[in-house]
This record gives sequence, structure tokens and C-alpha cells, in this order.
Amino acid sequence: MKALVYRGPGQKAWTEVPKPTIQKPTDAIVRIQRTTICGTDLHILKGDVPEVEPGRILGHEGVGVIEAVGSGVERFRVGDRVLISCITSCGTCEACKKGMYSHCSDGGWILGHLIDGTQAEYVRIPYADNSLYPLPPGVDEAAWVMLSDILPTGFEVGVLNGKVQPGQTVAIVGAGPVGLAALLTAQFYSPAELIVVDLDDNRLEVAKAFGATAVVNSADGKAAEKVLALTHQRGVDVAIEAVGIPQTFAICQDIVAAGGRIANIGVHGKSVELHLERLWTHNITITTGLVDTNSTPLLIKTVKSGRLDPHKLITHTFRLDEVERAYDVFGHAGENKALKVLLES
Repeated sequence: MKALVYRGPGQKAWTEVPKPTIQKPTDAIVRIQRTTICGTDLHILKGDVPEVEPGRILGHEGVGVIEAVGSGVERFRVGDRVLISCITSCGTCEACKKGMYSHCSDGGWILGHLIDGTQAEYVRIPYADNSLYPLPPGVDEAAWVMLSDILPTGFEVGVLNGKVQPGQTVAIVGAGPVGLAALLTAQFYSPAELIVVDLDDNRLEVAKAFGATAVVNSADGKAAEKVLALTHQRGVDVAIEAVGIPQTFAICQDIVAAGGRIANIGVHGKSVELHLERLWTHNITITTGLVDTNSTPLLIKTVKSGRLDPHKLITHTFRLDEVERAYDVFGHAGENKALKVLLES
């Protein structure tokens, strides 16, 4: 089969590799029909995730059809159409019992990280009963790919960790796909103001179309001043960091109100400066986290009901064997007005 293989920092190749096989009774083999590229994949290619070894197949999102199941798989059969969760969970370890699937003792974020991932014609899914979701007939499969990672990530690590409440003022720093996912799902809780900060005017226009009440271009380095002006110098109740660089984390520290929360989503490859000398009196809470995907069943219901439309996050579609071209487009998202790129087999 063909797959996108990581060769080391800055290097990747669409190449022939062995087709995966059942290794444990709880495994399933899924034929990929649709997958996508995540910002985390770009971090891997930059060398920000040293646990990813050369030779690893990238990708942790997708939908497909089950080709084979191990003897211990009970919920799925060959031919079933499924959504692949970006998080693998055994369902029985101490962390899984707490709903912390990202810390599963034999799983967590392993696809495209510690084991081969989904940017391939086939993928092996460990603990299939807990790590796959059935696709109802007639659904928009392209939209469902967004449920693999970015929607639960934006919702859980941004909105839920930030404890967004009705009437609050929320700022989302970063209008990439995960930031926009946080914007879409924050509206479940009716905040009074949703301010989105980004360098890119096109993404800010998208944010306005997605429900932002105000947008701030940070290109001039005055984002914090602008947000404070919008809030009459009070600051925001919740600041969601959705980029993963020191500058955007600094903005969140500068705009959070006393008693507020900073919810960090971004994947940080460099250390950031924490200004405790200024914030220690402000009663703020800082949260971090890797998505657990325990909200996926809830998000599936909102998509099925039509209350949430993930398809509008998709801006470009490629064949799976055009994945290297898709990476070029996604890696230069500003120039190409790209949000999520879809890869179809």
C-alpha cells in the first residue's frame, strides 16, 4: 500500500509500505476513505515532536471502511463505515476509567505519533471497540472527519477547560482550524462576546462568518491593547490560546481579566514566559491538555441534528495520493486561504 512517511525533520514521502495486519485480538484494519492534515503534523515535520521516529506514517484523523477485525472486537464487523478517533483508548485502565483517554496506559495519542497513522490507504486501529465510532447512513463523511480531532479538541481543551459561561467575554487567539472549532462550539454556551485574534485578515473574515462578535488583527503587535479597548480595559473572562507560540500565549496573559481563565490548546515547541510577577494577584487559572475525545458522542449528536456544520471548515480537497501537494497548501495556509484540507481515496 501507499502512505505518507516521515523521514525526519522537514522530510516526508508518499511511498510504498507494508499493509498493516491484525496484531492483537482488539485490533481492526480500516481502509481509509477520507483523512486530513492537522497542525500537529506540521509541528512533527518541524521536529517539535521528537518522539516521532523516521519511518512513521503520519496522520491521526479519518473515516473509512473496516477491512478486518480481531477476534476480540465485538462492536464492529467487516464492511462497517467508521469514524476514527485521534485518541486510542483501552477503556479499562485507571486513566480511561476517569475519562482521561489521552492518558490511556496503552493508548492515548499514538496514531501518527507512536504507531503508524491514517495518511495511508490502510491503518491499524488498536482497541477498535473504544476507538472507532459507527457512521450513520447518509451522513456527510467529509464533515465527519472534523470529528476525529479538531472539533473535540477545540471544545474540550478550549471551551470546556475554559469553562465558558453565558454572558461572558471570550477571546480566541488564533483563527486556524482548532481556533475556529473553539469558536463554533463556544456558542453552545451563549457568551456575550466572542473576540477572535489572528494575523490573517481572511481567517478573521471567516471568524466573523462563524459567529465572532469582534475580530482583531495582531500583525502590528498591538493585539492586547485592542482587546482591552474592546472590553473597556477589563479584559476577557476566558482567553483561549490556539496557536502554540510564545507571542500568542503572551497575548492571553495580557488580556485575561482578574478571576479569568487561560485555556491553552496550542502545541508549543518552545518554552513560554509566564508572568507570575504580574498575574499572581489576579486569581487566574491556566489549563492545558491533550484532547480526550470523551465529548465525541455529544458532538456527533450536534452534527446529526444540524446544529453544528463541520463541513464549512473544509476549504480544499485533494486525492489521497496528492498528499504532498496538500501539505504544501496547508503549510502555506495564509497564502492559499486554507483551513482544513480533505484527502479522499
